[in-house]
Amino acid sequence: MEKESDQNFGQWARKYPELGTGPVPIEPCVSPEHFELERERIFKRVWLNVGRDEEIANPGDYYVKDMAVWGTSIIVMRGRDGKVRAFHNMCSHRGNKLAWDTKGNCRAITCKFHGWSYDTAGRLTGVPDEKNFFEFKRADHGLTPVATDVWEGFIFVHLDPNPKETLREYLGEVADQLEGYPFGQLSTRFTYLADERVNWKVLLDAQQEGYHLPVLHRRTFSKTIVSEESATNAYRSVAMRLYKYHRMLATSGVGDQASVLTPIETLSRRFGATTMAAMGGGTYTGNAKTVLTGSFDFWVIFPNFVLALMEGTYFTYNLWPQSVAHTLWEVRTYYPPAKNAGERFSQEYAKCTLRDPLLEDGGVHEKVQSMLASGARSHFTFQDEETLLRHGHHVVAEFVK
Repeated sequence: MEKESDQNFGQWARKYPELGTGPVPIEPCVSPEHFELERERIFKRVWLNVGRDEEIANPGDYYVKDMAVWGTSIIVMRGRDGKVRAFHNMCSHRGNKLAWDTKGNCRAITCKFHGWSYDTAGRLTGVPDEKNFFEFKRADHGLTPVATDVWEGFIFVHLDPNPKETLREYLGEVADQLEGYPFGQLSTRFTYLADERVNWKVLLDAQQEGYHLPVLHRRTFSKTIVSEESATNAYRSVAMRLYKYHRMLATSGVGDQASVLTPIETLSRRFGATTMAAMGGGTYTGNAKTVLTGSFDFWVIFPNFVLALMEGTYFTYNLWPQSVAHTLWEVRTYYPPAKNAGERFSQEYAKCTLRDPLLEDGGVHEKVQSMLASGARSHFTFQDEETLLRHGHHVVAEFVK
C-alpha cells in the first residue's frame, strides 16, 4: 500500500487552483482549424528563439531559418558593425529566395535571379542596369527586416516589426531567474533533429512532466531521478513555477550515494558534467556558478522553446510546427570547450546518454498522436505532476481566444 504523505497529495493543484483539476480537451491537438488559429494568434504574435549568437560569431556570418509556422524564410546575420539582425529571405525586386544555403559568411548577399545585392545591414547596394528603373531609390528597397533581440546570447525574432512587448518584458520572470547562468561559457554544441508526425503541443507535453520517468525511461535514467527506496517509486517534482506565459519544473536527483555507476560512467564523470550525473545531482570535477532550484530545472518559454539547465551543462528544445500533426524537434546540448581528450570523451558520452532517452520519448509521440486522431476519447486526464501540461493548454487557449 502506498504511504504517500497527505501534505504532498495534490500540492501543485492547491498552489495553482485557477487551473482546475478537470479534463482537458484533445480537439486543439488534432484540429486543423485550431492549428491555423495558433499560427495567427500565437506564433505570429510572440518572440521566438531561433538560435544563439555563437552561431554567427564573426561579422558577415549568417544562417537561414525556414519558418513554416510564419510561412516565410529568414536570414539571421551579424553585420559588419557587430549587430545581430534578421530579415525576410526575400529579394526586394521580384521576390526570389535570396540565400539558398543554410549558413555562410559574406560581405554582401546577391540574388541569383537578377543580381541585386545587399550588405550585412540589409541595405541595397547593387542593382544591374539601375538607370532603367523609374523614380528608383535604393534606400526604399532594402531587405525587409524582422524584429530581432538577444537575451543572454539567445537570438529571438518577432514577426511584428513593432512588437507590443520588448523581449525582456516578454521573458519576464524567466529572465529575472536565469540571468547569471553561465550560458556563454558553454559554447560546445551538439545537435539532434527529429521530424515527427505529431502536434507540437503533444510533443511538448511528453517532455514537460516526470510522471513517465519510472516507466518509459526505466532502462535509461529513471534511477537517476527516482529512488528505488521511495515510498511509491514515483517521480516527484521539487518545485513548479507557473507564470503568465512561461513555466518551470525542477527535479532533485538521487545523487551519487544512491547511484550505481558503470565503469564508463565513472570515467566520464572525472572529466566533466555528464548529462545523467548532472541531472541526478551527481558530482564531477568543476563547479560552475548556477542559478538552479533543483539538480535539473526545465524551463518552458512559451510557446516552443525549452531551456533544460543542470550544473555544468544544459540543453535546449525548439519545437517548430509544420502542420497540425507535423513538428520538427530540434535538440541542442551545450558544454564547455574541451581542453583535452578526456573532456572531449566525457562530452561524447554525455551526448549519447541524452540521445537514448530522447529516442524513447520519440518512440511514443507519434503513437499518441495517431490515437488522439481516432476520436476515441475527447479529453486528456492530467494528474498533479502534469500541472505544467495543464498550464500550457490554458495559455494556448487564452491566446486563441
